[in-house]
Amino acid sequence: MIFPSNRVRIMVATKPVDFRKGHDGLAALVKNELRKEPFTGTVFVFRARRADRLKLLYWDGTGLVMAYKRLEEHSFAWPAIRDGLMTLSHAQFEALFSGLDWRRVHAIEARAPEAVE
Repeated sequence: MIFPSNRVRIMVATKPVDFRKGHDGLAALVKNELRKEPFTGTVFVFRARRADRLKLLYWDGTGLVMAYKRLEEHSFAWPAIRDGLMTLSHAQFEALFSGLDWRRVHAIEARAPEAVE
């Protein structure tokens, strides 16, 4: 998949959206309902009422990129339906996008070593 670096923020809209919305409709939803700026480089992930579909919206610096994915035989593991946003790590997003259970992906805590030999 064509995807920006792992330094971008990934935010999931937890409430299903109307999948007839295109670039402009989703950008307006981000700005007006989610109270976020759609043109910052953050990847916004949206779900349909049917749990087997997702859309991504991403500003790459020159335009809005929208991607759509539908799983053929399974459903995505989505967070509970409620208003708002949640943040996923890059690894969690990769798991979600692949149709895996993203809740099983945990980041390893990076810390400095206690002693140097």
